[in-house]
Amino acid sequence: MSAAHPAPGALFDAVTLGYLVVESARLDDWRQFGEDALGMELAHRDAHTLALRMDRHQRRLIVQAGPGEDVLAIGWQLRDQAALDEVLARLRRRGIAVSAASAEQARTRGVAGYWQCTGPKGLGIELFTTPLLNEAPLRMRTSAFVTGQSGMGHVAITSRRPEAMLAFWHDIFDARHSDDIVAHISGLTLDIRFLRLNPRHHSIAVACTRGRRMDPIRTRIQHFNVQAATLDDLSAAYVRCRQLGYPIVLGMGQHTNDKELSFYVRSPSGFEIEYGWQPIQVDEQAWQPSIHQGISIWGHRPQQQTLGDKLGEMGRALRSLVGREFMPNGF
Repeated sequence: MSAAHPAPGALFDAVTLGYLVVESARLDDWRQFGEDALGMELAHRDAHTLALRMDRHQRRLIVQAGPGEDVLAIGWQLRDQAALDEVLARLRRRGIAVSAASAEQARTRGVAGYWQCTGPKGLGIELFTTPLLNEAPLRMRTSAFVTGQSGMGHVAITSRRPEAMLAFWHDIFDARHSDDIVAHISGLTLDIRFLRLNPRHHSIAVACTRGRRMDPIRTRIQHFNVQAATLDDLSAAYVRCRQLGYPIVLGMGQHTNDKELSFYVRSPSGFEIEYGWQPIQVDEQAWQPSIHQGISIWGHRPQQQTLGDKLGEMGRALRSLVGREFMPNGF
């Protein structure tokens, strides 16, 4: 007997962020950044691929050799085959092409198999149920990362078409609205919406400029978050990043909405990593979305941003007005 398919809305808490795939020509830099700065374990390295481990999953952060210096894809883990079938059916009903990956492709991701499609902003969406596991003790500079039921972290994405972007995550994954932040940065007003897929306060954040829609970010994501297990782990990672010379974009601070303590460091490919500790989890019975003014209760001060960085963002924002941001069919 085939498994029953989830009812509408039933995919909530059946989806977690499973892995991130980056394309970069800087594999040596990524090895040092991931292992020595972020404190992950180097799981695999050859001429074409670098893979880092955070927990029992064989691979959580995968870097492929190439010129892009960008995130290629996000792997989303589905709870079971019925949940995967439901997501695939929703994509196909929208006319979005999906295809099964080869066994070799699945091996590079550290999963038994996966399906793939192109999501918002051209970001690869990869869907799997079964990660390949490594039960050997972890050898990391960090004591542990918080993953498990909530996944490996969250991603933040800037968009000129936020309504379509939000509709994709709501309609395909049954994302729920956690809250909003209104932020004033570099003379622009940003509206940021936070979406959850499971008990983690948010797995996806979508930011847009108010008024004229512009996108100052070169990469498909603005940042990716990992959650340290202890405050000591957070502090030690901050010290390592500074000692190794990785640019601290925003210093230590605490967010207004999820209360996470964190700092932001620029990765070798240009997007940022938020390294955080102890965000709140949502109580589904009592939670009500709210609007917060500003991203931080305290801290998160810019530290190593140059005039060149700001001019580059301004130039990209203006150039973004020319093209149309990619959205999958039906959104």
